[in-house]
Amino acid sequence: MLYQFLLNFVDSFSFLNVFKYLTFRTGLSFFTSLIIVLIIGGTFIKFFSKQKILNPIRNDGPEDHIVKKIGTPTMGGVIILIGLLISVLFWADLSNLNVLFCLYIAISFGLLGAFDDYKKIKYSNSSGISLKLKLTFQIILAIIGVSFYVYFNDYQDLTNLYFPFFKNLIINLGWFFIPFSIFVIIGSSNAVNLTDGLDGLATVPVILVAACFAFISYVTGNIVFSTYLQIPYIEGTGEVSIFCGAIIGSCLGFLWFNAPPAKIFMGDTGSLSLGGSLGAVGIITKHEIVLAITGGLFVLEAVSVIVQVISFKLTGKRVFKMAPIHHHFEKKGWPESTVVIRFWIISIILAMIGLATLKLR
Repeated sequence: MLYQFLLNFVDSFSFLNVFKYLTFRTGLSFFTSLIIVLIIGGTFIKFFSKQKILNPIRNDGPEDHIVKKIGTPTMGGVIILIGLLISVLFWADLSNLNVLFCLYIAISFGLLGAFDDYKKIKYSNSSGISLKLKLTFQIILAIIGVSFYVYFNDYQDLTNLYFPFFKNLIINLGWFFIPFSIFVIIGSSNAVNLTDGLDGLATVPVILVAACFAFISYVTGNIVFSTYLQIPYIEGTGEVSIFCGAIIGSCLGFLWFNAPPAKIFMGDTGSLSLGGSLGAVGIITKHEIVLAITGGLFVLEAVSVIVQVISFKLTGKRVFKMAPIHHHFEKKGWPESTVVIRFWIISIILAMIGLATLKLR
């Protein structure tokens, strides 16, 4: 919005040409979202506390959570989304299909998460809406978004699936690309949601993955860099780096309030939206598998829940003391800060591996 307005004056003021550079606007996007979240964060925390928008604690969770986390406000994802959306509206090209797709996923999944948080707060339990209803809504929202994205996209190799570490290993998914994309968005959304169980645990890995894909989207949208790295060139994908920059800034600002001990939790409003957005970015850049690598911590958390459920239903026994897996280590006696920092270290390693796939082919 502001970017497009400033372009009207480029001929009169040559210094405004700097706004044509993606790197400059990505930096502006980062700082804009960061500053907005830092400014409004304290006010929202006070408001949520006053209105009793508090986080319900799981009855079967670690015992010290009941003492330490009760009374903490939730729905902090609202703060993240405000910073994210304003920043993108300011600095991104709003005529770009990729940006519009990311915005749709962020907003729609954020609204779904807000509804889930509202149900939890209203009935003072950690269940929220049922799993079946949540998945149904996610599937509907993802179908709408992916269908429009495919319909208006003129990229010829859109349905290709590229494998990292291999130059020529490419599978054309055909019409299966649509259900595959829906699975990526929903899977990423729920995986981040499951990870968001400890102070700052999900926030830093989201920042790391978004940073990786800010770079990936930039080089994918640059014909020189994409040719050098032997990755597919996709025109217009560079604008997604501005969206990723906004995610980084918003989450970094939110981490100021979410760092242990957290003053506010992002809730499903933030986790479903951020996870779905990362899934959308992975699809746009044609790096869906790299997303699974860089976001490997989210995959681990999701798999731990799946394994736990299957094991209990088939054998009546639990593989982990508690799922998701971060609670397993808490049950084993690890302090919360130890779990969080060690999981951050794992995320950093996975992010580096994911970036390495761009060159190791």
